[in-house]
Amino acid sequence: MSDIQHPDGARAQLLNAAQTGDWAARVLPQLADWSAARESAVLILFGVLDSIPARTVDAAVARDLDVLLQRRASTLSSHPGQVSFPGGGRDAGDRDVVDTALREAEEETGLDPTGVEVLATLPEIPLAVSNHRVTPVLGWWTTPSKVAAVDHAETVEVFRVPVAQLLDPATRFRSVTSRGPLSFKGPAFDVDGTIIWGFTAMVLDRLFDACGWTVPWDETDERSVTN
Repeated sequence: MSDIQHPDGARAQLLNAAQTGDWAARVLPQLADWSAARESAVLILFGVLDSIPARTVDAAVARDLDVLLQRRASTLSSHPGQVSFPGGGRDAGDRDVVDTALREAEEETGLDPTGVEVLATLPEIPLAVSNHRVTPVLGWWTTPSKVAAVDHAETVEVFRVPVAQLLDPATRFRSVTSRGPLSFKGPAFDVDGTIIWGFTAMVLDRLFDACGWTVPWDETDERSVTN
């Protein structure tokens, strides 16, 4: 990532990536019946680091940003203990997937959704292991609010991770998981011992590529991870 400040800023790069990035489906475990899978959404929320003294609606470069993540409770039936974006299944009262993402984020982290600008929705991604089809909703935190785990039966920790740390090549590796006779590899991040992998890491990896933020990293560094 260059230290030269992009004239349009990181927010504009995110918006452009959503509109022009390559979001075609890649090799993923496929849903047995797409129409029968539960419609879901997650909020990918970027904000300007608190350490930046002059908070504006934009940020000059990606290193000025962080992204909101949470750790799921180890007792959950799907993706227990994993780091994820806030989100969940669409309810009957939700007008659309944006409503779903904002409602779930508020319920799980306590954030104030009025401080979130929705930049775009990305194409649905199959999540076969829990039979969901997930729409990532890309957000910009115009007015950050306090966040914390609201219901510890679902979320045990909420935290903001600096994007610069996620882009650091020393943080990155390729996860290897096995399901029966099949083995799957994907991008992953080790943030001070917190492992981000699976769906969340894949979406971040593709978004960083689309924004042009990715720093070359050792893709031969493969490590086993477990559910």
